[in-house]
Amino acid sequence: MTGHQTAIENKVAKSGLVTLDLQNWYSLKEIAAFDLKEYLHMELILREKEFRQALEEHDWSRYSGKILTVFCSTDAIIASWAYMLVAAHAGPHASDIVYGTPQDAAFERFRKGLDAVDWSQYRGKRVLLKGCADVEVPPSVYLYATQKLLPYVERLMYGEACSFVPVYRAPRKAQ
Repeated sequence: MTGHQTAIENKVAKSGLVTLDLQNWYSLKEIAAFDLKEYLHMELILREKEFRQALEEHDWSRYSGKILTVFCSTDAIIASWAYMLVAAHAGPHASDIVYGTPQDAAFERFRKGLDAVDWSQYRGKRVLLKGCADVEVPPSVYLYATQKLLPYVERLMYGEACSFVPVYRAPRKAQ
C-alpha cells in the first residue's frame, strides 16, 4: 500500500437521485374483513329483516380503530343499501370503511397517504421508487405513485440505487 489513500466516491449521493420508499405512506392500522356471504340465505339471497337483525346483534366493537373492508365473496347480487347498513353500524367503531377485499383496503391505506403528497416537489428530479420494503407494497400502489410522479419527474426508476430499472424519461424539449 502506498502512502496516499483514495477516498471512496459515493456516486449515488452525487447523482441527485431522490429515493422514495412507498412504505412511508402506509397506514399501520389493522384491516378487518366483513364478508356479506355470511348473511345470505343459501349464499344467494339477502333477506332484509334477517340481515338487519344480524347487524343489530353483531359485535361491532371488534373493529375499533381498524380499517374495515366490506365485500361479498360469492357472486350474489347485493343491493347498495346493504353496504350502507354495514357502514351505519360499523362507522362509530372502525377508523375507516372500504368497499372491497382486504387487498383493496391495502391499496386504500397507501392511497390516502399518497394523496397528501405535494408531487410538484419532484419537478425535474430523478426519482427512484424503492423496490424492497418491510411492508408488502402492492403493484397498484406503484402504478398510482407513477401516475402522480409522471407530470413532474425528469426520470423515474424502480429498484435500488445500485440496481434499478428505468421506467420513464421525460421527452427532451425542442431548442
